Amino acid sequence: MTITTGAQAPSFSLPGTDGRQISLDSLKGRKAVLYFYPKDDTSGCTLEAQNFQALRREFAATDTEVIGVSPDSLKSHDKFRAKYGLEFPLASDEEKAMLQAYGVWVEKSMYGRKYMGVERTTILIDRDGKIAQIWPKVKVPGHAEEVLAAAKAL
Repeated sequence: MTITTGAQAPSFSLPGTDGRQISLDSLKGRKAVLYFYPKDDTSGCTLEAQNFQALRREFAATDTEVIGVSPDSLKSHDKFRAKYGLEFPLASDEEKAMLQAYGVWVEKSMYGRKYMGVERTTILIDRDGKIAQIWPKVKVPGHAEEVLAAAKAL
């Protein structure tokens, strides 16, 4: 499924860290950044999480909730958050239903071997649950700052 700017964000409900259930409905009335990443505690994913963590207060000041989403288990997420002092929630999509609904569970290739995985993507959702902006194939350096600027402008 391909999602587009201006469309209603696909509905979801996932288990999150801190025993929280994270759903599109629970975010209504606030802006949300959903950043999809491949794997806890890998170099690019760690740097991306640290960058969002560093700007956490600025995102909060714009009434924007940051949520990381990956197919890792909650146990893995808890270890990852504790190791790097992450204060924003991480959602676990082990079934990959949300990842598929948002079009980020894709065929990838490494060293000629094809496999399914998460394409690093960030989606900004407005207060009405509509997709305000999409960043496909994210390059981590400077990305969190770019997303923050878009959230401020929304």
